[in-house]
Amino acid sequence: MHRVLQQMVLLGCAALGAAACAPTAPPDAGPADAAAAAAVYAMSDFSRVRKYDAHVHANTMDTAFLEQARADGFELMSINVDYPDFPTLETQHAAALALAAAEPARFHWATTFPMDGFGAPGWADTVAAALARDVAQGARAVKIWKNVGMVEKDADGRLIMLDHPGLSPVAERIRALGVALIGHQGEPHNCWLPLEEMTTDNDREYFRNHPEYHMYLHPEEPGYEDQVAARDRFLAAHPQLRFVGAHLGSLEYDVDRLAAFLDRFPHATVDLAARMSQVQYQSVRDRDKVRDFFIRYQDRVLYGTDLTLGPDADPDEFRRQAHAVWRADWRYLATAESQRVETIDADVPGLALPRAVVDKLYYANAARMFAPAPIPAASGAGN
Repeated sequence: MHRVLQQMVLLGCAALGAAACAPTAPPDAGPADAAAAAAVYAMSDFSRVRKYDAHVHANTMDTAFLEQARADGFELMSINVDYPDFPTLETQHAAALALAAAEPARFHWATTFPMDGFGAPGWADTVAAALARDVAQGARAVKIWKNVGMVEKDADGRLIMLDHPGLSPVAERIRALGVALIGHQGEPHNCWLPLEEMTTDNDREYFRNHPEYHMYLHPEEPGYEDQVAARDRFLAAHPQLRFVGAHLGSLEYDVDRLAAFLDRFPHATVDLAARMSQVQYQSVRDRDKVRDFFIRYQDRVLYGTDLTLGPDADPDEFRRQAHAVWRADWRYLATAESQRVETIDADVPGLALPRAVVDKLYYANAARMFAPAPIPAASGAGN
């Protein structure tokens, strides 16, 4: 999410311009094959199709992110996060307001809240008031980060998990405000493995550089199943809350388990941010299963990248990288073309998802989940 994580997301894209990407359709395709091919997008469709990156971080007032989104046909959901490597929450908030004012139809944002003072009298009321203010200013969602479950502790020194009763009033306030909660709880399954056993190079890089979050090194902390179970108890307790499981809900390693999660919680969706390589790792081994997952759950998955533009980034280089990531993901999801994915050291054929499915993954689902909050009815209004 900061510069290191941005490099993680972009890892392997530098070579894409030289990749030989050939369609997988046979050369002697008949009329039925031609009709099927016509039902999917091509690379030439990329810039003209309406798209929405549902998970980015624009942490500066620089307009480079907006400029590239405009060029490539994207709307953006920029998510504020209480993350030590990011600018302050005040800086993120100011950037979000400025960019949304500059182009409100293209730039959208999610607010968040700090955990400072959790458990003190009035904490939940203070957070609720701040969230109501932010939604009135245009926030389309609220983010809760992995510091809940992995960092923050209560007055007794115990980790605060997502299902802690003290967070329930905040969850209910978010529901009442009519916006979604974006939850990043836990980490990818690789986080609980030694570096050499991880399935993707981007995870190896991130956890090598962030040992504080590499839970394999911290066996005294809650395990992977503990994190997932706390999240699931939270969702069961708040069945009316619209929930977006960031990073494929930390179930990125197994589309079957992700499917079971979506079946259990019909009010939940997930985004793909920073987890495309884990999906590709699976599709290299069983392309049909992964493709069938996206088709079956076409209404429940949001396209997202985790692309991050910070105050120290080079705007021109960022634009080039963002364009490369967006085109590489389009190649994988929307076309049958193959590409080299260095993070998993494999040639990965595209899924060639039907156009109707791509349109939902890339736009309709995010537009629905992040629709503007309803305007409260005026007190005592007549007629």
